[in-house]
Amino acid sequence: MSIFSRPLRHILLSVLIFAPLALCTDAAFAKKKTKTKPASQEEIYLYRGLGASYLCNARSAGVDFPKAVGIAASTYTQVLNGRHGGFVASAGKKKLTNKQLFSGAEFQIVTGALQFCPKQVPDDVKAKVKAVMNKND
Repeated sequence: MSIFSRPLRHILLSVLIFAPLALCTDAAFAKKKTKTKPASQEEIYLYRGLGASYLCNARSAGVDFPKAVGIAASTYTQVLNGRHGGFVASAGKKKLTNKQLFSGAEFQIVTGALQFCPKQVPDDVKAKVKAVMNKND
């Protein structure tokens, strides 16, 4: 026996079904009205920190490194596409491809993880990052 009466269950079910649809419609309308701005340096820093935090937490929970960094970088890329239309201020007026966004996200997330949780980053990845950093100096 349910704690909710039948009419109340129908109302609650209707709210659960239709509320997300209304929110999606409002979000789509708001997105069409506003022009997307390129991601600023501050926003990139925030997304980097969030991605690195996810990677650190996922690794602590036993998730394989490639899977954890892939999910974090995919999320980062989705945010850059959804919120900024694939534009990043440091890239000028050029819209970045998903491949470029993903590669940049992956590198930023891994370098962030090296700061926040270096023990969670495999040694071979640390060596690759170090080689890239030395090459750029």
